[in-house]
Order: sequence, then C-alpha cells, then structure tokens
Amino acid sequence: MTAPMFGATAHPKRRSSVHKTAATKAHTVTQASARTQVGRPVPHRSSGRVRFTTAAFVSGRPSTRVSRLGLRRRAPVEHWTTPNYADSTDGDLVDGEDLVVRKAAVDALGPLNGTIVITDPQSGRILSIVNQKLAYKSGFQPCSTIKLVAALAGLNEGIIDQDSLMQTGAPHRLNLTEAIAKSDNSYFAEVGNKLGYDRVTRYAKLMGLGEKSSTIDEEKAGHWPAQPPADGGVGMMTSFGLGITLTPLELADLVSAIANGGTLYTLQHPRTLDEMAQFVPRVRRHFEFAPLIPNIKPGMMGAVEFGTARRATFDPNAPIFGKTGTCTDKNSPTHLGWFGSFNEIGTKKIVVVVLLTGAGKVNGPIASGVAGAVYKNLAQVDYFGQGIDALSLGSTACCR
Repeated sequence: MTAPMFGATAHPKRRSSVHKTAATKAHTVTQASARTQVGRPVPHRSSGRVRFTTAAFVSGRPSTRVSRLGLRRRAPVEHWTTPNYADSTDGDLVDGEDLVVRKAAVDALGPLNGTIVITDPQSGRILSIVNQKLAYKSGFQPCSTIKLVAALAGLNEGIIDQDSLMQTGAPHRLNLTEAIAKSDNSYFAEVGNKLGYDRVTRYAKLMGLGEKSSTIDEEKAGHWPAQPPADGGVGMMTSFGLGITLTPLELADLVSAIANGGTLYTLQHPRTLDEMAQFVPRVRRHFEFAPLIPNIKPGMMGAVEFGTARRATFDPNAPIFGKTGTCTDKNSPTHLGWFGSFNEIGTKKIVVVVLLTGAGKVNGPIASGVAGAVYKNLAQVDYFGQGIDALSLGSTACCR
C-alpha cells in the first residue's frame, strides 16, 4: 500500500448562482448559541434523545455560517499544537522486539506523528511498539473506537442484536454490522442512552478501560469518568468517547481479546533472553459475553471492505477486522486518528493499533491505511505463512 498522503482532495467546483443565493441566507451561529467547541460534536436534545447537528463539527473562529447546502466556515483558525510529522522512533528501546514486525511498522508509519502497537492476541505478548513515549502516555480520547465497547454491552444486555434495525436519521435504518462499518454516531448514542452510565461503566471496566494493561513500568493507565459528561451524557461517551481517555496499549489489549474470542491478557514486553525464555501468558479475565463476539466481527470486517477503514485493504483474500476513530482531544489539543485491528491471515494472528496525532489532517481512515501497510509489509516477507520469528536484542538502523 502506498504511504498515505495529505492534500489529495480535489477542490470543489464553483457554486452556481442558485447556490450562492441560498448561501447568503444562511444563519450565523456563534459559539455561545451553538455551544460549539473546537473539533468536538455538539449534541442537540430532542425528546430526551441526543441528535448531532451539522454545527457539531465546527472548528475555528466563533462566527460560522451554516446553510441548507451544508457547512461553510468563515476564515477558520486552527488552534492545534501537535505537528503532523515527527521522528516517531526517537528514543525507542528495541531490545526484545520482533524486528521483522518493527521494520514493517516503522516503514508503514513513515514521517507521520503517531504510534503503532503490535501484539500477539493469543498470548498478550507485545511484538513491537513504535513511538513508545506516546504509547505509554496517560491516554487520549478514544473517539469512535469506544463503539466496540458499546456494541458488546448492548448485545449482552439484549438492547440490540446483529440483525435488528435502528432508526438513525430519516429515512435510513441500520443494523449492527452497518453501524460499526460506517461508524454511525446516532446508532451508538442511542445504545449508550438505553444502557445508561452504570451499565456502560461496568462493561468498560470488564474490558480493561481505566486500568493499566501491561507490565511495563512506564505505562500510565487511561481514565474512566466518575460520571457522564454534562454536555451530551452517556450518548456522547458511547459514540465519541467523550470524557474517556484510552491508551494505545489498552486498545490493543481490548482488540486482542476480541481477536482471540474473549480472553483479556496482561500485555508483556519481554526485553532480555531470560525474560523471553521464561515468558508465560498472564490471563486477567475471560469475558462473560465471549459467545457474542462473533456478532461484531462482520461490522469490523465491513469497516475495511466498505466502511470507514477501506484504506486498510491490501488483499481481498487476506481479511482484516478493525474499527476507526476520529476526533479532537481538547486537552492537548490535537486531532486524533485511531485504528484498532487484527488479521486472520495464515498461521499467525496479530493485532495492529495505530494512533496518529496532528494538526487536523489526521483521521481514522488515514490510520487504517497505515495499519494496512503494516499487514502488507509483513505479507510481502511471508510473515503470516512461514511464522518468521526474528527476535533480536540488538538495534538496527531500520528499526530505531
């Protein structure tokens, strides 16, 4: 897969005079009246439900024009502090890493500012972490990756099933597979509202959110809020991850449990020959809802085949399952692009989690393209078919 590039979007065609006339009648929406925050969706309450307006995705100056034709921004000003590009290998310790996996990840990430965590979902062993400083931080808003938690909780509580349809905006109704594949916000806001804060919290903690996921001393746990956010409630938690922080390691652990059928391991990153020789998987818990995991896999595959993660595709005969996430972390501030994924290729399964950070030009689809490049790079050296094991204690120029 060709490395993702920015700025390839075509310029929109010049509007007709009819469009211009309609645009001049647009309403001016201020931050105060729309309750708009930089890069963050704004809920609109109606009949006790959360709906999402076009004004919800405004970023920039307080004065924003919204018309029947869609969203227009007047002289946007970006407030980002995180660069799109960086040397994401700086300071990494490669002792004990699978250098074949690491090279595939480093090459896929290229100059982008981000981190990649790759694990063996059958044992909880970390194969490689690119940009360890970022991966060990206390976490970022999980964006739409939180929908995996909402989906499993909703299934186990009988609120949804794989086939039932939910109204997400007239006249379209979605089933669970489409909602995951297309990352439908209204669908998962509705699931969250029906679950309520207490039940969402219970399932999130069962899945490891808000606690350390590994034996790595430097890792800091993510955060689970003590109450739902005042602006949007539980619906915003389960559709955008508002109020939650998640680390790439925590997402890798959760996706590993989905990939292996319901076992949550403590992630381990053996660094020395002795640690590698004595490695034993550490099971944290088994999911009580493990039999329901197959119900979300079609949606995760659909994300790659026809949904938000189409850039991850590199071979139609090599299925990848994943979930994207795109949002702004207001605490940084930085724009985020997430992709949590696993493969079912050959004799080896791996989990690949990508988190990109930057100044508004990163998103989940781009992160999925990076992950797709990792799988492609590994397939080209027959990693999945031959079971290549290239563990090394030394560093190499390609894998720093």
